[in-house]
Amino acid sequence: MFELRLRPSGLPIQNGVDCGDPFVVATIRRRQARARHDLDLAFAALTDHIAGQTNGLFRVPLPMTTLRSPTPSGVPQRLAAARSGSPRLGRGIDSALPALQALCPEELAFIAEIDLGEARKIVALVHRGEPLPKRSPSEVRRASLDRVRARTSLPTLALLARTPSTMDAFVKYGLVTGEGVIESVQIPLERPGRVSVCVSSQIGCALGCSFCATGRMGLLRNLRAWEIVEQVRIVRRDLSPGVRVHGVVFQGMGEPLANWQEVRQAARVLSESAAQAIDARNITISTAGLPAGIRDLAAFLPNVRLAISIGSPRSDVRRTLIPIDAVHPLDAVLAAVGDHTVATRHAPLFAYTLLAGKNDTLDDARALARIAKDFANRYGKRPRLSLIPYNSIGPGDPYERTDAITEARFRDAIVAEGVIPTRRYSGGADVAAACGQLAARSIDGSIVS
Repeated sequence: MFELRLRPSGLPIQNGVDCGDPFVVATIRRRQARARHDLDLAFAALTDHIAGQTNGLFRVPLPMTTLRSPTPSGVPQRLAAARSGSPRLGRGIDSALPALQALCPEELAFIAEIDLGEARKIVALVHRGEPLPKRSPSEVRRASLDRVRARTSLPTLALLARTPSTMDAFVKYGLVTGEGVIESVQIPLERPGRVSVCVSSQIGCALGCSFCATGRMGLLRNLRAWEIVEQVRIVRRDLSPGVRVHGVVFQGMGEPLANWQEVRQAARVLSESAAQAIDARNITISTAGLPAGIRDLAAFLPNVRLAISIGSPRSDVRRTLIPIDAVHPLDAVLAAVGDHTVATRHAPLFAYTLLAGKNDTLDDARALARIAKDFANRYGKRPRLSLIPYNSIGPGDPYERTDAITEARFRDAIVAEGVIPTRRYSGGADVAAACGQLAARSIDGSIVS
C-alpha cells in the first residue's frame, strides 16, 4: 500500500519527494510493492489529485490530507473504478468507461488485469486505426481481450467537414463532440512525407485573447485526453500512403495548460512507442502564460517543447491583447519559462503576432530583442523568436495585419540588436485554418459566441 500525504507547504519533507507544485509537498512511502512501475502509478495518483484541486487559473492550497490507496498499486481512482467495473467518479469525470486511445500500456494492463505485453499489443492495434478484433490476435489471450472489451471503450469524433486550402497544403477538420464542433489542422512540413497536426485542447477558451477567434467565445468545456488524441488519429487516417505524422502542436482552440491533466495524458499517449510513437521533442505546447502549468510541464513532460505568446513587450499593451497578463505579468511568465529551460535544457519558442499600429513599432522591436537577449544571458539558452503575420478573425475584427514594409523594418531592427527571428508561414487562411482563426462551432456550423 502507498500512503500519500499532501500539505500546503513549500518546504521539503524529510525523505519526501517535492512534486514541483508551489503549494504541495508530497511524501510517498512504498509498502509491499510488487513491481517497480507501482511507484510511477503512485505519482500518477498524486498528480491526478493535485489537478482535481486546481480551480481555473489559480492554484488552491490543499489542506493536510492523507490518501490511502484502495488498490495494491495506488493507481488513480478513475482507473481503479474501471478495473472494478464501477462508474468513474470524481470532479469533471463522466460515468463512461475509460477510452482505449487515451491509455498507455501500463494503465490498460492494470484496468484489464492483463500482461503488459498483451496491453502493448492491444494499444498498438488501436493506434494503427484497427477496431478490437472479434478473435484474439497472436500473443493476446481471449480472456484478456474480453476483459479489455468489458472495461474500456473506443469512442470517436465524427468528421463533420474536411476543408483543404486552395492556397497551400493545409487541411482543416471539423470534428463533432457532444457540445459542438472543434477544429484541427493538418500542417505540411518542409520535408516531404511529413506533417504536423495542430490540435485543440478545449471547446472555446476562458483567457479572452483579443486577437484570437477562440478567445471571443468563452469556455464551453475542457476536452478529454481521448478527444485530443483522436484528432491526431483522424488526421493520420486521412494521410496519403508514405506520409506520416511527424509532430503535434497544441496551438488550436483553447489554453492547453488550463486543461493540464488531460493535455498531459494526451501528450504521454502521443509519445508512447506502442501508441502514436511521436517523438516528444516534436510535440509543442503553446501557452498565453500560466506559470504553474509551465513548471508542471518541465516536471512531468521534460522532453515536450514549450511556446509562449509574447503579445507585446510593453505590459500596458500586452494586457489589452492577453488579459491574463493582469494575473500573470510577462516578467512572472518569463521566470517560469526560465525555470523550464534550466530544468529541460530546451530553448523556448517566443511567438509574436504582428498587429498594425499596436505592437509593430521600431521601439517594440528593440524591446522584444532585449527580452530575448536578457533571457539568453540569464538562463543560458537563446529563445527562438517567431514573427507571425496576423490573420483576420471575422466580423468586428479590431486589428489589421502589419504591412510588408513595416514588417521588414521591424525584423531589421531586431536583427540589428543581434537576434535573428524567423517568420512563420501561417497557411490555410482562405479556409480559416491559420493561426488565431480556429473557432468552436455549433452543429449547424455557426460560431459559438
